[in-house]
Amino acid sequence: MDLQERIDLMVKIGQYFKADNEEWKAVKEQAYRKNGWFTPQFIQYAAGQLADNFLAKEKLQQWAAYYHIDNNIVPKNIGIVMAGNIPMVGFHDFLTVFISGHYQTVKLSSKDEVLLKHIFRLMYSFDIETQNYVSIAELLKGCDAYIATGSNNSGRYFEQYFGKYPNIIRRNRTSVAILTGNETKEELRHLSDDIHLYFGLGCRNVTKIYVPEEYDFVPLLDSFKPYSYFADHHKYKNNYDYQLSIVLLNNIYYMTDGGTLLIENEGFFSPIGQLHYQFYKSGEDPAAALQGNGDIQCVVGKNGIPFGEAQNPELFSYADGVDTVEFLLGL
Repeated sequence: MDLQERIDLMVKIGQYFKADNEEWKAVKEQAYRKNGWFTPQFIQYAAGQLADNFLAKEKLQQWAAYYHIDNNIVPKNIGIVMAGNIPMVGFHDFLTVFISGHYQTVKLSSKDEVLLKHIFRLMYSFDIETQNYVSIAELLKGCDAYIATGSNNSGRYFEQYFGKYPNIIRRNRTSVAILTGNETKEELRHLSDDIHLYFGLGCRNVTKIYVPEEYDFVPLLDSFKPYSYFADHHKYKNNYDYQLSIVLLNNIYYMTDGGTLLIENEGFFSPIGQLHYQFYKSGEDPAAALQGNGDIQCVVGKNGIPFGEAQNPELFSYADGVDTVEFLLGL
C-alpha cells in the first residue's frame, strides 16, 4: 500500500465512526458489557474526536507532509503494547505506525479489545492487504522496536523486556489545571469536561487544580452538574462512596456536589470520584514549578491547553512529549 492508500483507508474509518450505523452501535454495546467504564456515550465521544482530529484527510496529508513520509521506507515490525484506561486510547500509536509505512504487532489491553479488534477487521474488509500491516498477538517477540504504555509498575517490566531494542516506554501520567479565579461559567463548564470525561480515567484528565487563596468553589461545583448522572453509574458510585467514607472516617475537610469530592491535597493523582486542589499565593506561578515534571501530561488554563481541550488531542499531540513519528522514521 502506498501512502495515499493508507491515508484514504484511515479517512474511511473516520467516516464510519461519524456514520454511527447499527453495526457500530452494537459494537459499542458489546464493549460496554465487557468493560463497564466504556459507556456508549464516551466511546462515541472518543470516536468523534478521532474522526475530527486524527482521521480528516487534510490533517493526515499535512501530518505526513510535515515529516516527508513517502513510499521509500524500509518497513520494520513495531510491537505495540496498548493501554486500556479509556476507549481506543492506543489508536494514535497504531495510526503513527500505519501511516509511516511500518508493520505492527499489537498486544491489546483486555479492557479495550472489542473496539480495536472491530476496527482492524473493518480495515481488512476495506483492503485485505492491511492484514500484512496490522496483526494482534498475546506475546510480542521478534519485533524490531517497541512502543509500550502502562503503569509505573509495568514500565519496569517493559524496560526489562524491551530495553535492548529501540523503544518508547510510557508510564503513569495525569493532568492539572491552573485557575485564576476569573474564569467564566463557560470556561468552568469546559474544565468540568476535562475533569469528568471518561470518568476521569485518562492521563489527559485533570485530577488536580491550583487555585488562588480565598477562591470561591461554588461556581466550580455548579459546573459539575452536567455529570450528576455519574451517581447512577454503579462503578463510579462505588468509588465515590468509598472515597467519601474514608474522608468522613478521617475527619478530612471536603466539598462536594454529590458526585465529585474536592479535597485539599498536594498529590497530582486523585482517586476516581475525587479532585485535588491546592492554593497558591498572589505572585506565585504554579506553572513554573510544574515544568519538566514527569508526572504531568497536560497543564490546562489560560496560559496552557485551553479549558475543554485536554481530551481533544491533535495528531501532533504526542504522549509524554515524545515524537512517535520521528522515532519510527529514525529506525
